[in-house]
Amino acid sequence: MTSPFDYINSISHTKKDLIKDSEDPTRAEKDYNAYLVNKGLSYFIDTILFANEMNSHHHLDAKLQNDYLINTIRPKKRFAKWVKKLSEDDLELVKLYYGYNDEKARQALSILSDDQLTLIKKKQEKGGTK
Repeated sequence: MTSPFDYINSISHTKKDLIKDSEDPTRAEKDYNAYLVNKGLSYFIDTILFANEMNSHHHLDAKLQNDYLINTIRPKKRFAKWVKKLSEDDLELVKLYYGYNDEKARQALSILSDDQLTLIKKKQEKGGTK
């Protein structure tokens, strides 16, 4: 099974057609997740318009979308961290520790480091047995 990250890497860097070069092209075409590939390409300024174009033509087959992206995007090593949803536990922890509402706690979470969150967790621990 080919992951969406393999498709993003082949589109942006190696230019190897994973669908055509696969042992089972129909399976490789089913593995192609257009949403995740377009999301991964939308993190870069030079590929965001191509990803948007494929979002507007979502009805096209996976092979056609892959061929378009491979042949239009210039080869370049691209890497970006994916944005992840904030943990509800961390949000509640910051709300409790600072006495903030949801909005203020989200703002505080965006500037707090992992070490600071760990320190806040340690300060919030209650002793005793469970």
